[in-house]
Amino acid sequence: MFFKMVFGCTLFVTLSCALTAGASAATVEVRVSGVTPGKGKVNVALCDKERFLKQCSYSGSAPARAAETVVTLKDIPAGNWAVLAYQDENENNELDRSFIGVPKENYGFSRDARGKFGPPGFEDAAIEVKDGTTVAPVKLK
Repeated sequence: MFFKMVFGCTLFVTLSCALTAGASAATVEVRVSGVTPGKGKVNVALCDKERFLKQCSYSGSAPARAAETVVTLKDIPAGNWAVLAYQDENENNELDRSFIGVPKENYGFSRDARGKFGPPGFEDAAIEVKDGTTVAPVKLK
């Protein structure tokens, strides 16, 4: 359920994001590998430490492509962020899970972060975003 909350950005959060994006905004180019081509889309979210796995400030998607799917997020303030991505094969905008909560669709985090019994911590997935373009590779598993 954390991906549904992460990608469900409300109008308030969206407006807040737009207001905080100042003159020193950056671009994050998320390069997602391990994608099954032609099956749905790839959803990505960019989270700060406060909103990690809750309600991320920035999100985007692109059709699933062979080899690598690229999703570009613009007007991102410089700082530490974590990237989450998953392949939404049935395009229901949720990371589908089994009855015990195990993800049924491929997902991944920046820095190839993995948790032992659940998602990784923010520090394991955090990347530094600077002015200009930051490339964030994510491998789906």
